[in-house]
Amino acid sequence: MPVRGAAAEPAPDQALIKVEAFSLNAGEVRRAMEATDAYVPGWDFAGVVERAADDGGTPPAGTRVYGFVPQGSWAEYVTASASMIAEIPDGVGAAEAAALPVAAVTALASLQSAGPLLGRRVLITGAAGGVGRYACRLADLAGARVFAVSRRPDLPKRLREDGIAAPTVFTTMAEARQAGRYDVILDGVGGDFLATALAALAPDGVCVSFGNGSGRPAAFDPVDFYRTPGARLQGLWLGNFMTADCSPMLRRLAGLVAEGRLRPPIDDVLPWTDIADAAERLVGQSVDGKLVLTVR
Repeated sequence: MPVRGAAAEPAPDQALIKVEAFSLNAGEVRRAMEATDAYVPGWDFAGVVERAADDGGTPPAGTRVYGFVPQGSWAEYVTASASMIAEIPDGVGAAEAAALPVAAVTALASLQSAGPLLGRRVLITGAAGGVGRYACRLADLAGARVFAVSRRPDLPKRLREDGIAAPTVFTTMAEARQAGRYDVILDGVGGDFLATALAALAPDGVCVSFGNGSGRPAAFDPVDFYRTPGARLQGLWLGNFMTADCSPMLRRLAGLVAEGRLRPPIDDVLPWTDIADAAERLVGQSVDGKLVLTVR
């Protein structure tokens, strides 16, 4: 259950932020279910600076900001450093901003790690989720040919609503594999999906593994992988970004939303008192994109 009241006293480089909305991610929900009552979950948030950082590094009081923290955003107040937040542009709502941080930064960082995308074949697994929807649109904006894998029958329609004119959607990895090889594959499903992805890389192709939604290990025959010249597997965990400056990526993403080029794929916006129902929907994989909860 979200926590009422203020967060801990901010460090000199942290702002105190009054939370207006936060979104859910599968990893934090699973951890919340296993945690003690003393643990305050939550990564993504959007709100208003209540008190700027003492060192002057954050936006001043009254500024609308959004970002993410290692824990604690399921609350009325959160503390965050300048490296983990960005101002919310005019015309972008709190719910839209709260739907961005973890999912969109993961998608953007994964695509950036793969290099230039113009004209390349990019395959995204688990494409109906938050990271998947953002990855499809960001790859499209970068000039890639977008291919997606999802069992959701309405995903082609949703991707077109996101701005992708002609998405190619497969229902299984086997179908995707039969359709050819790919220059870039983003996988957050793991298990058999990752195993098939490694065998579907084109020469000099890269598979970026950013999650293991299936919870299963990947067992694969390495022959197709090592016989493909230059093929590589790269890992990406957003936790490693917690010590870096993520504000440039946050500013870029919010700017794309303000320009109308990136649409946060929000499935539903609910009051924070519905956190239990929202978490159940997310764990049950009945969410298209992101769930956002508002704090009143």
